[in-house]
Amino acid sequence: MAIPTSRTKEPASIAIDTDKCTLCGLCVRVCSDFNFEIVDNKLVKSDKSVFGCVACGHCMMACPTGAITIEGRELSPSDLFDLPHKKDVPDYNALLAMLQRRRSIRKFKEKPVDREKIKQILDAAQTAPMGLPPSDVHVVVFENKDVVRSFAIDFSKYLEGIRWLVSRWFLTIMRPFWGKANDEMMRGFIKPVFDIYVDSMKKGDNWINYDAPLAMYFYGSPYTDPADPIVAATYAMLAGESLGLGTCMLGAVHPFIQSGKKARLFREKWGIKFPSREGLFVIFGYADVHYLKGVKRTFANIHYVN
Repeated sequence: MAIPTSRTKEPASIAIDTDKCTLCGLCVRVCSDFNFEIVDNKLVKSDKSVFGCVACGHCMMACPTGAITIEGRELSPSDLFDLPHKKDVPDYNALLAMLQRRRSIRKFKEKPVDREKIKQILDAAQTAPMGLPPSDVHVVVFENKDVVRSFAIDFSKYLEGIRWLVSRWFLTIMRPFWGKANDEMMRGFIKPVFDIYVDSMKKGDNWINYDAPLAMYFYGSPYTDPADPIVAATYAMLAGESLGLGTCMLGAVHPFIQSGKKARLFREKWGIKFPSREGLFVIFGYADVHYLKGVKRTFANIHYVN
């Protein structure tokens, strides 16, 4: 049985050109689903596969003679490309320097992000690893300040319609059901978010997406590995950083547009196809504030097991 996604529910097909095959065994080694085996000095498709070919492409990418062809699940031989040379890849120090220079930017210059940079960001984000191919990440691109602000205005009106979720009576009723930590989060973070998003927008101040020149919403489908949109959004953020753009991840919009009829209508209006367990907005633009120092961040805990 093939692993279903919103894009396909069929396994990919595998073709082996035995005239080109040298029996090096690389495909057998790299296929994690046991699709290949060598029998009687010949490479054949195995009957031991658990899921069928998921079109990860590893066999096709590793084969030194081009003896393997994968078709289906949004993959074909035309998708192959030569890997960049190692000399073109940043070393650790260069990568760390970019990560250390990144700040969350919420003040932007009145300068649009051109289409070429948007394409470059999406090209980079599409290289993100995923739970299983083909990627089931969906992206909504808000490609100018006006549409970014329109979304924020609409979202603030939507929040006002569900503001009872953070009312004192509702929080009091729900506390025994969702526990202390959720109650503290609702009172200490979610309620203030409602207040500042709705009340500030009424005054003309956009604290939802900061009138950024560009925003992207990464989300999944009911089939998506929940980590996939977050990883893709992270790649997009780093791509924007490499292009000289300020970036910021916004996590407070996604949870509110997942459940209920009003949420569904809101999603449909903005071209969001599915509710998604995880999702993330990233905003981009030319920074209007430049920082001179960074600050060291830490994890809550690092536990070594050896």
